[in-house]
Formats: sequence, C-alpha cells, structure tokens
Amino acid sequence: MSTRHKRLDGRANDEMRPISIVYEALDRVDGSAKFGFGQTVSLASLSGPLEVRTALESPSHATLEISVRPLASLPGTNSRALATTLKAVLGPSLLLTHHPRTLVQIVGQALCGSDSGGGLGGTGRGWNASLVASLVNACSAALINAGSVPMKGVVCAVAVGRLSDGPGVHAMVLDPSEAELPALVGGGCFVFMFSSVLPHAEETADVTHAALLWTNYTATSGVFEDSEFAEAQELALEGAGRIWRTFKDSISKHGVQEVEKTKAEKPSRQSSPEIDDDKMEI
Repeated sequence: MSTRHKRLDGRANDEMRPISIVYEALDRVDGSAKFGFGQTVSLASLSGPLEVRTALESPSHATLEISVRPLASLPGTNSRALATTLKAVLGPSLLLTHHPRTLVQIVGQALCGSDSGGGLGGTGRGWNASLVASLVNACSAALINAGSVPMKGVVCAVAVGRLSDGPGVHAMVLDPSEAELPALVGGGCFVFMFSSVLPHAEETADVTHAALLWTNYTATSGVFEDSEFAEAQELALEGAGRIWRTFKDSISKHGVQEVEKTKAEKPSRQSSPEIDDDKMEI
C-alpha cells in the first residue's frame, strides 16, 4: 500500500528538486551541457561525427562511444557498466545511419558524489538513481546543444524512491535527495524517450508521445507487486514530462540568447574603423 510521506526537505511525494540546465561552451567539443536536480549535478560533452579508427568503423551507421567519469579517482567497473547502460538508452534516440563510417563520442562527468550516493568512483559504491538520471539528462542536453547528430526524440530520466512507513506500508517519492538515500528500501531510475514518431506510446495534452526505454527499479527490502511498479512508472512519467517541458523552454531561451549574442558581436558598418593607406600591404 502506498501512502503520503513527510520528506526531510518538506517536498510532496511527487515534487522534484529545482531543475537546472546550463548549455556550456567547452573547448574542442561540439556540444556540452550541465544538468542538475538541486545539488545532484552532472556534465556531459559530445564530439562528432568524427573520423573513426578502422577497427571501430561501421559501413552502415556511426559508432557511438560513451565514457563516464566519477567525481574523483579513475573510472571503475561501476562507471563502465553505467556507460554501457547510457549507450543502450541513448542509441535508440539517435539517427546514427545518417553518418556511417564516423564516430560519435559522449563523455559524462559526475559533479557531485558521496560515500552513500556514489559518483566518487569507489568500488562498490555505485551510482544512485538520481545521479544516473542527471547524467542521462546531461547527455541529452549535450546532444541538443551540439545539433550535429540527428535525433528522433529526446531522452529524459528521473528517479523514484521507495520509503517504508511501517510493515507492508510504503511511500513512492519522486527524485529522492542525497539525505533520503539511507532511508530508501528500494527505487530506481526510469528513462523515457519523448518523440512524436513513436508508435503505441503514451501521450497527454501537453506532452508528446513517451515510451519507457529502461529502468532498474527494485526493492531492497521485501518484494513489490505489479501495481507498485505501475505506480512508480506513472510517477516517473509525470516527472519526466516536466523535464521534457523544461528542455523545450531552455532551448527557446538558449536560441534567443544566441541570436542576441550574434547581434551584439556583429560589427556595425557605421562604426567600422578607418583604414590607414600607409599601413596597408600591397
């Protein structure tokens, strides 16, 4: 049975932390962005399409290569496993057949971490669901910022936690924070793709078609019924829809800022400097 739960930060069960999206301008990459749920922040960059080594070359599509870096130390088994998951969930959203015999590289970086929440790179600590969700969303933001790889949809992710309120009684909470992690008795990350070309997908009045791509939802104490999983998925879809709308708003604002920046940098004909004929090279 699911109940309402008083959360440590006063949020409602279906309330997320403030969402932040910053389109970065990192050097030597085609696109980069930061995405955060409150203090749970990740950075991602995209390079490509690039020239690919012969060993990785595919004649029919571009090769997608993803690596994940923790906040500290070198990437371990957990980071490599997460990179494999990211490749599986981001691949269906990309039209890689448009750039055969090339390479698309995505690098994800955790910008936060703790012993309980993961992201530090230590063996066995793993990556908590909220941090995984922020990393997935950062990769999507980097793809949007680059614009060099065609996309058939936008991938959005959000975490759902399972809190115990007594024997047989639990509460489903959206976007659990770092402080809530020790009290969780289950949960996971839900990844959806939003696209108008998806068949047999869910659609609401203000959100386009969405399909569940991946989840690692599980119970660490006891078992959960199908009805609980359906409730968790519904809660996650609602949260992912808010993220998708935030992406749309951020793209509009980013486009306006780029136009204003271009206008400001464009030299005016009236203010063009006079040319000194004596200093001209012939």
